[in-house]
Amino acid sequence: GLLKGNDEAISILSGISLPVCGFSAITRMELLCYPDLTMDEEQAINRLLDRMTHLAISPLIEDLTIQFRHQHRVKLPDAIIAATATAHGIKLLTLDKKLAVKL
Repeated sequence: GLLKGNDEAISILSGISLPVCGFSAITRMELLCYPDLTMDEEQAINRLLDRMTHLAISPLIEDLTIQFRHQHRVKLPDAIIAATATAHGIKLLTLDKKLAVKL
């Protein structure tokens, strides 16, 4: 499954207060487009996301995304996710070590 065997991800998620968390549109798409996602996992992801704030893409996020792409040469989805966190003044939680180093 999506998190099966990823103790680091499970540990991070278990220590988070979900009502104060948000997720970007890209994060939702990436989670739900996982190729081997089971119906149970999809339902669990949706239940998890239902407890968080959906952070829509705004003109500010578009501008920050462009800046991130120029400055850090990251993939567009990663730039959108980072820009979303920045625009809302929240900490970006990622298991993508390459992305974390660039930001």
